[in-house]
Amino acid sequence: MGLARFWAIMGGIVLTALILMVCLSVAGRALNGFLHGGFMTSVAPGLAKWLLDLGVGPVNGDFELVEAGVAFAIFAFLPLCQLTGGHAAVDIFANQFPRWLDRTLRVLTEVLFAAVLILISERLYDGMLSKMRFGETTFLIQFPIWWAYAASFAGSVVTALVAVYVAAVRVVEFVTGREMLPAGEGAEH
Repeated sequence: MGLARFWAIMGGIVLTALILMVCLSVAGRALNGFLHGGFMTSVAPGLAKWLLDLGVGPVNGDFELVEAGVAFAIFAFLPLCQLTGGHAAVDIFANQFPRWLDRTLRVLTEVLFAAVLILISERLYDGMLSKMRFGETTFLIQFPIWWAYAASFAGSVVTALVAVYVAAVRVVEFVTGREMLPAGEGAEH
Protein backbone atom coordinates (compact mmCIF):
# COMPACT_ATOMS: atom_id res chain seq x y z
CA MET A 1 0.00 0.00 0.00
CA GLY A 2 2.89 2.36 0.77
CA LEU A 3 4.42 1.84 -2.68
CA ALA A 4 1.06 2.35 -4.38
CA ARG A 5 0.38 5.54 -2.42
CA PHE A 6 3.87 6.87 -3.15
CA TRP A 7 3.33 6.41 -6.90
CA ALA A 8 -0.13 7.98 -6.71
CA ILE A 9 1.39 11.01 -4.96
CA MET A 10 4.08 11.22 -7.65
CA GLY A 11 1.37 11.03 -10.32
CA GLY A 12 -0.55 13.78 -8.54
CA ILE A 13 2.50 16.01 -8.39
CA VAL A 14 3.19 15.52 -12.10
CA LEU A 15 -0.46 16.08 -13.00
CA THR A 16 -0.60 19.25 -10.89
CA ALA A 17 2.56 20.56 -12.56
CA LEU A 18 1.04 19.81 -15.98
CA ILE A 19 -2.16 21.66 -15.08
CA LEU A 20 -0.18 24.70 -13.93
CA MET A 21 1.94 24.60 -17.08
CA VAL A 22 -1.12 24.41 -19.34
CA CYS A 23 -2.73 27.35 -17.50
CA LEU A 24 0.49 29.34 -17.87
CA SER A 25 0.71 28.41 -21.55
CA VAL A 26 -2.90 29.38 -22.28
CA ALA A 27 -2.48 32.69 -20.42
CA GLY A 28 0.80 33.34 -22.23
CA ARG A 29 -0.81 32.57 -25.59
CA ALA A 30 -3.69 34.96 -24.85
CA LEU A 31 -1.35 37.69 -23.58
CA ASN A 32 0.89 37.24 -26.62
CA GLY A 33 -2.09 37.70 -28.92
CA PHE A 34 -3.18 40.78 -26.97
CA LEU A 35 0.33 42.29 -27.15
CA HIS A 36 0.40 41.72 -30.92
CA GLY A 37 -3.07 43.22 -31.28
CA GLY A 38 -3.90 46.66 -32.63
CA PHE A 39 -4.81 48.11 -29.24
CA MET A 40 -1.43 47.47 -27.59
CA THR A 41 0.63 48.30 -30.67
CA SER A 42 -1.12 51.68 -30.93
CA VAL A 43 -1.41 52.57 -27.20
CA ALA A 44 1.84 51.17 -25.76
CA PRO A 45 4.06 49.80 -28.53
CA GLY A 46 7.21 50.02 -26.39
CA LEU A 47 5.66 48.02 -23.53
CA ALA A 48 4.25 45.48 -25.97
CA LYS A 49 7.62 45.03 -27.66
CA TRP A 50 9.44 44.82 -24.31
CA LEU A 51 7.08 42.11 -23.00
CA LEU A 52 7.25 40.19 -26.26
CA ASP A 53 11.05 40.40 -26.19
CA LEU A 54 10.95 38.91 -22.68
CA GLY A 55 9.28 35.88 -24.22
CA VAL A 56 5.67 36.33 -23.16
CA GLY A 57 3.77 33.60 -24.96
CA PRO A 58 2.81 29.97 -24.74
CA VAL A 59 5.12 27.41 -23.16
CA ASN A 60 7.18 25.96 -25.99
CA GLY A 61 6.39 22.26 -26.45
CA ASP A 62 3.54 22.28 -23.95
CA PHE A 63 1.62 19.53 -25.75
CA GLU A 64 4.74 17.35 -25.86
CA LEU A 65 5.19 17.70 -22.12
CA VAL A 66 1.50 17.03 -21.47
CA GLU A 67 1.61 13.90 -23.60
CA ALA A 68 4.60 12.49 -21.72
CA GLY A 69 3.41 13.61 -18.28
CA VAL A 70 -0.11 12.24 -18.60
CA ALA A 71 1.23 8.87 -19.73
CA PHE A 72 3.36 8.73 -16.58
CA ALA A 73 0.49 9.92 -14.37
CA ILE A 74 -1.82 7.18 -15.65
CA PHE A 75 0.70 4.49 -14.78
CA ALA A 76 1.40 6.17 -11.45
CA PHE A 77 -2.27 6.04 -10.43
CA LEU A 78 -2.90 2.47 -11.56
CA PRO A 79 -1.19 0.65 -8.64
CA LEU A 80 -3.43 2.29 -6.02
CA CYS A 81 -6.47 1.79 -8.22
CA GLN A 82 -5.60 -1.88 -8.65
CA LEU A 83 -4.89 -2.46 -4.96
CA THR A 84 -8.10 -0.80 -3.78
CA GLY A 85 -10.33 -2.25 -6.50
CA GLY A 86 -11.09 1.21 -7.83
CA HIS A 87 -11.44 0.29 -11.50
CA ALA A 88 -14.70 1.04 -13.24
CA ALA A 89 -17.12 -1.87 -13.00
CA VAL A 90 -20.29 -2.53 -14.93
CA ASP A 91 -22.39 -4.90 -12.85
CA ILE A 92 -25.58 -5.20 -14.87
CA PHE A 93 -25.63 -8.99 -14.59
CA ALA A 94 -22.90 -9.66 -12.02
CA ASN A 95 -25.12 -8.68 -9.10
CA GLN A 96 -27.36 -11.62 -9.99
CA PHE A 97 -24.54 -14.19 -10.07
CA PRO A 98 -24.13 -16.68 -7.24
CA ARG A 99 -21.26 -15.95 -4.83
CA TRP A 100 -19.05 -18.78 -6.16
CA LEU A 101 -19.31 -17.46 -9.72
CA ASP A 102 -18.57 -13.91 -8.61
CA ARG A 103 -15.46 -15.10 -6.72
CA THR A 104 -14.33 -17.19 -9.71
CA LEU A 105 -14.73 -14.25 -12.08
CA ARG A 106 -12.83 -11.99 -9.67
CA VAL A 107 -9.87 -14.40 -9.59
CA LEU A 108 -9.85 -14.84 -13.36
CA THR A 109 -10.10 -11.08 -13.93
CA GLU A 110 -7.23 -10.31 -11.56
CA VAL A 111 -4.97 -12.99 -13.07
CA LEU A 112 -5.77 -11.80 -16.60
CA PHE A 113 -5.23 -8.18 -15.63
CA ALA A 114 -1.84 -9.03 -14.09
CA ALA A 115 -0.81 -10.84 -17.29
CA VAL A 116 -1.89 -7.89 -19.44
CA LEU A 117 0.03 -5.44 -17.25
CA ILE A 118 3.15 -7.58 -17.47
CA LEU A 119 2.76 -7.56 -21.27
CA ILE A 120 2.30 -3.78 -21.29
CA SER A 121 5.49 -3.39 -19.22
CA GLU A 122 7.40 -5.63 -21.58
CA ARG A 123 6.18 -3.65 -24.62
CA LEU A 124 7.03 -0.32 -22.98
CA TYR A 125 10.53 -1.62 -22.23
CA ASP A 126 10.97 -2.74 -25.83
CA GLY A 127 9.65 0.61 -27.09
CA MET A 128 11.99 2.49 -24.76
CA LEU A 129 15.00 0.56 -26.06
CA SER A 130 13.93 1.25 -29.63
CA LYS A 131 13.57 4.99 -28.98
CA MET A 132 16.99 5.03 -27.29
CA ARG A 133 18.62 3.11 -30.11
CA PHE A 134 17.33 5.46 -32.82
CA GLY A 135 17.72 8.65 -30.76
CA GLU A 136 14.18 9.88 -31.43
CA THR A 137 13.31 13.27 -29.98
CA THR A 138 10.19 15.40 -29.76
CA PHE A 139 9.59 17.92 -32.52
CA LEU A 140 9.66 21.24 -30.67
CA ILE A 141 11.75 20.92 -27.54
CA GLN A 142 13.86 18.02 -28.76
CA PHE A 143 13.81 15.99 -25.55
CA PRO A 144 14.50 12.28 -26.04
CA ILE A 145 11.26 10.32 -26.39
CA TRP A 146 12.72 7.42 -24.44
CA TRP A 147 12.51 9.56 -21.27
CA ALA A 148 8.71 9.42 -21.44
CA TYR A 149 8.86 5.70 -22.16
CA ALA A 150 11.19 5.18 -19.18
CA ALA A 151 8.89 7.07 -16.81
CA SER A 152 5.85 5.13 -18.03
CA PHE A 153 7.80 1.87 -17.89
CA ALA A 154 8.74 2.48 -14.25
CA GLY A 155 5.08 3.07 -13.40
CA SER A 156 3.99 0.04 -15.39
CA VAL A 157 6.47 -2.21 -13.54
CA VAL A 158 5.09 -1.06 -10.18
CA THR A 159 1.56 -1.57 -11.50
CA ALA A 160 2.43 -5.06 -12.74
CA LEU A 161 3.97 -5.96 -9.37
CA VAL A 162 0.88 -4.76 -7.54
CA ALA A 163 -1.37 -6.60 -10.02
CA VAL A 164 0.56 -9.86 -9.48
CA TYR A 165 0.25 -9.36 -5.71
CA VAL A 166 -3.51 -8.72 -5.97
CA ALA A 167 -3.95 -11.74 -8.27
CA ALA A 168 -2.04 -13.95 -5.82
CA VAL A 169 -4.17 -12.68 -2.92
CA ARG A 170 -7.35 -13.35 -4.91
CA VAL A 171 -6.20 -16.92 -5.61
CA VAL A 172 -5.53 -17.46 -1.89
CA GLU A 173 -8.92 -15.93 -1.06
CA PHE A 174 -10.59 -18.26 -3.56
CA VAL A 175 -8.87 -21.34 -2.13
CA THR A 176 -9.32 -20.46 1.56
CA GLY A 177 -12.73 -18.80 1.31
CA ARG A 178 -11.72 -15.78 3.37
CA GLU A 179 -11.43 -12.18 2.24
CA MET A 180 -7.99 -10.58 2.60
CA LEU A 181 -8.36 -7.51 0.38
CA PRO A 182 -11.46 -5.41 -0.02
CA ALA A 183 -13.38 -6.44 -3.11
CA GLY A 184 -13.68 -2.83 -4.18
CA GLU A 185 -16.81 -1.33 -5.54
CA GLY A 186 -15.22 0.18 -8.61
CA ALA A 187 -16.41 3.43 -10.04
CA GLU A 188 -20.18 3.48 -10.08
CA HIS A 189 -21.86 4.24 -13.39
